[in-house]
Amino acid sequence: MLSHKPGAFAGSKPLAQWREAGRWPACCDELWTRLQGRHGKQNGTRAMVAVVALGREFGHDRLRAAVAATVSHGACDVAAVRYLLTEAGLHKVRPEPVDIGALARYDRAMPDLADYDTLLSGPCAGTA
Repeated sequence: MLSHKPGAFAGSKPLAQWREAGRWPACCDELWTRLQGRHGKQNGTRAMVAVVALGREFGHDRLRAAVAATVSHGACDVAAVRYLLTEAGLHKVRPEPVDIGALARYDRAMPDLADYDTLLSGPCAGTA
C-alpha cells in the first residue's frame, strides 16, 4: 500500500517506532536520501519502500547489513540491495582439486609429423 502512497511513509507510525527502537540505522536514511536524489522525492521514497519490503523476505538483520554495504559501495539502487542479499547463493561450490599424478595415465608420446613434410614437396603439392 505504501508503494501507491509513498508520501505516507515518512510520517508513518511504524517508521517512528523503528527509529525509537534503533531498528532504523543512519545508513537507511543515507540510502533514502540518495534514492530521492536519483529518482525524485516520490519515486525515491517508493524505491525505499521496496527496499524495506525486502526485509520480509530476507530478514531485517540481513537487510540492514545489505543497506550498509550498498551505501558504503556508493550505490543507490534497490537492485544493489537485492544483489547483496542474494549474492551468497550465487557462488558455486568449487570441486576438490585433482592430483595431477592421477592423470599421468593419459600421457601419450607426441606424434612424428616428419612424414607429412614429404607431402608438401611431392607432385600433388600444388606447386607449379
